[in-house]
Amino acid sequence: MKTPGRRFRAATTVTAAAAVLVAGCGGKEGTTAASGSAADPAAGKLPQATTFTTLKGLPLDQDPFGKNSGTVVRPKAPLPVAAQAGGPAVATLPDEQLGGPTWVPVVETKAGWNRVLLPSRPNRVTGWIPATPDKVETARSAHVIKVDVSDRRLTLLESGREVGAWTVAVGGAKTPTPTGRTFLLASLAPTKPGFSPLILPVGAHSETLDTFGGGPGTVAFHGWKNKADFGKAVSHGCVRVPAEALTRLSKAPLGTPVEIVD
Repeated sequence: MKTPGRRFRAATTVTAAAAVLVAGCGGKEGTTAASGSAADPAAGKLPQATTFTTLKGLPLDQDPFGKNSGTVVRPKAPLPVAAQAGGPAVATLPDEQLGGPTWVPVVETKAGWNRVLLPSRPNRVTGWIPATPDKVETARSAHVIKVDVSDRRLTLLESGREVGAWTVAVGGAKTPTPTGRTFLLASLAPTKPGFSPLILPVGAHSETLDTFGGGPGTVAFHGWKNKADFGKAVSHGCVRVPAEALTRLSKAPLGTPVEIVD
């Protein structure tokens, strides 16, 4: 199967916005401050569909535990996002996310249009973008990342075959890891690694914390030095994984489907 050929690999530096996101994954005390939006309605600007924004007027994924098609798309330039195929734009999907290319999974198709999962709040938000070859690059992801929250188990599949499984740590009772289908959004390498050499954000956020550690509450896969945490529900929503798992996950293409079940 074809996979995105120019996958964003771990960077040696982190942008200012990405640094805030990385800071929010380290288990610092969370807060419930309101999340922000990049839109300026008074100026007539559309919000950007990124992990830092909250989008309104777009449909939610009605089949969050459905089978993933494996089709992923990358906008070649910023694209309008509509609530219906061919409808008016209510947001913009940028061609880059956190310093790398935007790859998002397709959950529905119509002639000339793709309905895709978006990385913004609320969780499961989707939107329609043009599907023509001049607008998007289309590929197939052979990988699927599965997380069973109850079993504290992460499984990596490639072409339907299990290639790795690990015991992990998940969100605690008051800050659970959100369930449903999402996707691998980016790969970040902090310039000063603390708890993890890599952070792999996904397109989902904490359902109980609007922000934590200075970040927007984005859920991510990352390493963890205290091996005693594995097998426990102790994080603020992120999935803490062993070093081997982090290395294997970092090789999966951006846009790879992530399925989280309880």
